[in-house]
Amino acid sequence: MKKLFLIIGAPGSGKTTDAELIAKRHENITHYSTGDMFRAEVASGSERGKIIQSYIDKGNLVPIDIVIETIVGAIKASPTDVVVIDGYPRSVEQMVELDKYLKDESEVELVSVIEVVVSEETARERVLGRGRGADDNNEVFNNRMKVYLEPLKEIEEFYEKQGKLQKIDGEGTIEEIVDNMDTFIQSKI
Repeated sequence: MKKLFLIIGAPGSGKTTDAELIAKRHENITHYSTGDMFRAEVASGSERGKIIQSYIDKGNLVPIDIVIETIVGAIKASPTDVVVIDGYPRSVEQMVELDKYLKDESEVELVSVIEVVVSEETARERVLGRGRGADDNNEVFNNRMKVYLEPLKEIEEFYEKQGKLQKIDGEGTIEEIVDNMDTFIQSKI
């Protein structure tokens, strides 16, 4: 059975870096981002990959059922028994659909949803400090933060009820944050 850990956090929380570093530390952990999974599916030339590409080509969102099938397919095909995915779920709909899908799934178990908690101020400093240079960085950040925060309370409550929500302080050094997250993941596998 594959053990799944989802990592959520505000833009600039470090969730992708944290997940990458943990996967590098352990041969038995694979890290995916949803974007990587879509690219791999498209590159495989599968029917699902062609459908995904048709949506992307038109600039449309990929339908939720295809997103979930792609994620679960990637998890099942993972070379390791432990999979860490960052940046998912991003909406209540994604959370509900994944939960429905996993209820009937015998090969994948959602072990925990790890929330990397940072203040809005820290997130803003990190994102704007990346220096990507557009004048509207602040505006873009504000929008990304709003998109992240809108469903957050409902996502937290949903996974808390299942006993699967683990909050990790994202304010320290990368090493401290990764060590804390890694210790938690190791305690669950």
